[in-house]
Amino acid sequence: MYSTGWGADKSMTALISNNADIAFMGSESSIYVYNEGKEDYVINFAQLTQRAGNFLIGRTNEEFNWENVRGKTIVGGRPGGMPQMVLEYILKKNNINPYEDVEVITNIDFTATAGSFIGGTGDYTAEFEPSASKIENEGKGYVVASLGVESGMVPYTSYMAEKSYIKANPETIQKFTNAIYKAQIWVDEHTPEEISEVIAPQFKDTEMDLLIKIVQRYKDQDTWRKDPYFEKAGLDLLQNILDSAGELSKEVEYDKIITTEFAEEAIKNIE
Repeated sequence: MYSTGWGADKSMTALISNNADIAFMGSESSIYVYNEGKEDYVINFAQLTQRAGNFLIGRTNEEFNWENVRGKTIVGGRPGGMPQMVLEYILKKNNINPYEDVEVITNIDFTATAGSFIGGTGDYTAEFEPSASKIENEGKGYVVASLGVESGMVPYTSYMAEKSYIKANPETIQKFTNAIYKAQIWVDEHTPEEISEVIAPQFKDTEMDLLIKIVQRYKDQDTWRKDPYFEKAGLDLLQNILDSAGELSKEVEYDKIITTEFAEEAIKNIE
């Protein structure tokens, strides 16, 4: 049985309250839980995405560089949320000080940012798919930058479980990781058209040609990992982003919240 968590906060609540055995969410959540001192903390065992999946949308199809946003307004995300922290990290990396050199709006609900931008709010907006491509298709804006490319290889999402569950159910975790790896191989070896055909039932409101465009965009920038292995460099970058946003109380050691044994076994057995 599976259900949609509707956000990392709700997914993590389900996991640590024993309403879920395995959860899929932003890897930063496991850092927060560990630093809160929970004895039965959460461990990442299979990484899925390795880049942020959102894009910066502008009102014109300009030749873009980050200096263009200076003095402008960006519709961002929830303060402390991963999309917003990645945006702020990129701005700082390009010597743009958030809230000083550029206004960032953070009080619009995640589901309403695209509509707000179309309605005239902001000069730019940070959007995930399919909102980004839908805005382009409607002629209301243009993708000018990929936040996933700009931020680098970030372990944006992964599968995780409590330490006690992993210890008690290694066979279940291994089978789950094997399945994830087989899916990663399939996605890597198939075309955007083939992938879109399979996932279309999950995106009933998205036309097939648009769905193909979205999958192609994500494949082109290596959004999805080709295996479930969670690399240390990814955790280091993730913690740098959290620290830059003022959300990292202390750095967490790699082997405390990451296990690669199930990914290694899947890679060895399936290949």
